[in-house]
Amino acid sequence: MQDYRKDFPIFKSTDCVYLDNAATSQRPQSVIDAVSDFYAFANANPLRGLYDLSMKATEKYESSRKKVASFIGAGSADEIIFTRNTTESINLASYSYGDEVVNEGDEIVISVMEHHSNLLPWQRLAKEKKARLVFMEPDESGVISDKEIEEKIGTKTKIVAIAQVSNVMGIRNPVEKIIERAHSKGAVVLVDGAQSVPHMRVNVTELDADMFAFSSHKMMGPMGIGVLYVKKRLMEKMKPFLMGGEMIEYVTREDATFAELPHKFEAGTVNAADACGLDAAIDYLNNVGYDYIEKRDTELVTKIMQGMKEMGHITIYGSGNPCEHNGIVTFNVEGVHPHDVSSVLNEDGVCIRAGHHCAQPLMQFLNVGSTARASVYFYNTEDEIDRFLDCLSKVRKVMGYGS
Repeated sequence: MQDYRKDFPIFKSTDCVYLDNAATSQRPQSVIDAVSDFYAFANANPLRGLYDLSMKATEKYESSRKKVASFIGAGSADEIIFTRNTTESINLASYSYGDEVVNEGDEIVISVMEHHSNLLPWQRLAKEKKARLVFMEPDESGVISDKEIEEKIGTKTKIVAIAQVSNVMGIRNPVEKIIERAHSKGAVVLVDGAQSVPHMRVNVTELDADMFAFSSHKMMGPMGIGVLYVKKRLMEKMKPFLMGGEMIEYVTREDATFAELPHKFEAGTVNAADACGLDAAIDYLNNVGYDYIEKRDTELVTKIMQGMKEMGHITIYGSGNPCEHNGIVTFNVEGVHPHDVSSVLNEDGVCIRAGHHCAQPLMQFLNVGSTARASVYFYNTEDEIDRFLDCLSKVRKVMGYGS
């Protein structure tokens, strides 16, 4: 294993075992430097000034857009909209596209596994338009069947919104089949790539996704910047989500015309520094390589799942195959609330997530109130997993059980 950990300052400053990577990843020094360098050497408003420093800022910002387009296989940088995060990206799609095409009696299809960010915007749209929100449901291992896809996506479907990877089960949803079915019925598909992009190669053109959303902070980039890819032919029909400076071409007292794509969706002063950080994160990710990342995901998840099975008193949610977890192991310890599991582990410097993971309909589907979640990334080590499992093995005893 190459020692990537030396590139991450946080691992030099803390002894914690960080297993909450599905929430946010750690950042290498190169990403931190890219953000700092923008403020130190290119700090000016992009897209507005005709002086050298502003043009330098613009060049860096637009270069980052091109990097993102290449990274996800988009046909053009004009198909990339910078947002704050995946949540804002999906809201943009809901308002700017959904409001234009969904009418009373239409259907919007999602899955019961969706993060609230890919549920609430569609709930809002369905309520306001008197449309119907339809849920695809998985089997016990988290798999959405071909039958479920065919039965739920029909002639009334206008939009399908689906996570490529579940933030709870870790399962890869069959987005290719979902997209093919939706397109055959004339529907448009938004793919939530927040959990997939950090762990697997994505090509939106090969997927034929109409929209694709993801966040920088889950793939070693800065917090505060996200991406919405939209096919250009769809983007041209979409109305602006936010109004204000920079997204306009010409303004009178009575009306306005809007800037060229994609700038009409990026109102106000843009987040150029974090775009530079995202650019650097993509470079780092590409240097590590997805083959290595997927290999490490499987190795570490296998070790976790084997250790949990040996302990007993633990329920693992999702597939029994570690290869199908994409770095995520969600579980419960018999008789112990997930919050208590997290608190006990925290006493030993082990960081995991506990709660409903912003996926309460899935918790209801699983018939649980909450769960614990350990999520790994390529920089985690076997020694860290050993430490996590050792601490986990003591949780029930700490909480007053004999074993």
